[in-house]
Amino acid sequence: MKVLTAQQMREADRQTIASGTPADVLMSRAGTKVVEFIESEFTPLGRQRVVIFCGSGNNGGDGVVVGRLLKTRVASLQIVRITDTPGPVDRDATIVIDALLGTGFREPLDGRYAEVIATINGQFPRAKVVAVDMPSAMQVRADFTVTFAAPKAEMLLDPRAGNSGKLIVADIGIPAEYLQSDLELSEPRDFAPLFQPRKRDANKGDYGHVLVVGGAPGKSGAVAMSGLAALRMGAGLVTVACADSSRLAPELMTQSLDAIRLERITVLAIGPGLGMNRELVSTLTSVAEIPTVIDADALNSIAGTDFRGRGTGTVLTPHPGEMGRLLGLTAAVKPEARLSTARQFAIDRNVCLVLKGFRTLIAFPDGKVWINPTGSPAMAKGGTGDVLTGLIAGLIAQAVEQVPAEIGLAVRAAVWLHGRAGELAAEELTEKCVLATDLLTYLPRAIREIV
Repeated sequence: MKVLTAQQMREADRQTIASGTPADVLMSRAGTKVVEFIESEFTPLGRQRVVIFCGSGNNGGDGVVVGRLLKTRVASLQIVRITDTPGPVDRDATIVIDALLGTGFREPLDGRYAEVIATINGQFPRAKVVAVDMPSAMQVRADFTVTFAAPKAEMLLDPRAGNSGKLIVADIGIPAEYLQSDLELSEPRDFAPLFQPRKRDANKGDYGHVLVVGGAPGKSGAVAMSGLAALRMGAGLVTVACADSSRLAPELMTQSLDAIRLERITVLAIGPGLGMNRELVSTLTSVAEIPTVIDADALNSIAGTDFRGRGTGTVLTPHPGEMGRLLGLTAAVKPEARLSTARQFAIDRNVCLVLKGFRTLIAFPDGKVWINPTGSPAMAKGGTGDVLTGLIAGLIAQAVEQVPAEIGLAVRAAVWLHGRAGELAAEELTEKCVLATDLLTYLPRAIREIV
């Protein structure tokens, strides 16, 4: 699904209007879509008490349309315009609609807008908040946001993106060809081709052989988790090269770190628990002509070098601190720079970059970037990155033909599943109690949401 910046969305609106769709028609459609959502979410509608806050621009116009359509259908309705003299509002409202500011807002906000946003956030104890197009200034804490044509980048990548609540994307008739962007949002339906039923006469050789290299003395747990994750993801065979194989699952084969062999390996993953080993990482990445996932200490081992990948088949999975080191910085990449940094690094270094964190970004050498919407604070714990490395390697290994389109889809799917498994685990185990290996327990439930 395309994700547009505010500027791109305004341009799409302009082109739609210029091609013959009047602005008031778009506004009427937007208001109608909001009402359709309210009808479906809040039943019975006749018992709802509604307050609508309207700004002075197009977003406020959408709110006026909503009010007109709801007027005779709810228990009570109050429309508060930003230009009105401040007065009492219905504190017992069950639905509050934020139609103050859309994509054209500018910060900082003060005066009447700031006062009304504070009112929405703090003075309606019984109400659910529905934002029209986007939460005003990304400061309104919405339970739901009904956005139009495409998600907006600010709603997904802003540090306050959680204020959007549940996102509903409504079609208001803006032609797809006007929605131009190289930023997209991963959706589970994208990945269905990767999870078709296996043929009945399948054997383990049909689903690839992953080699995971890492596990220096004292760090075998990291590589053990990666290897097990690759198996759980469906790889036919997984071998682990590490210093101590005593902690590995019995399903995993082993190699020595001192004598790594790449014969019959279809995917290489390097780094979990490896420790700094520039020579080994350089050797493996130079000779391996197979898809390669580079994580953890392997990333630190290429930091400060002119490393270049082989396109989408070279996958780097840094967190912001590792990303900073790859760029030669003394600090982690700042949140506001994540998108531009990921895109440019993937282009310059000819790699697929998985920049982990809230809303993990997957950037490709052609400049396209995908936003991953899944994940949980429960995953802020040691080992979850090692599990992700294994999931990516295991899913790539199952590609029938090793071509960039399939590898890229596999990377995106693994990231989505990793985050969704974390969400499911947190729902049952709480955000505090989830362990990295718990993600593998909930992985099948996440996969079923795709298929």
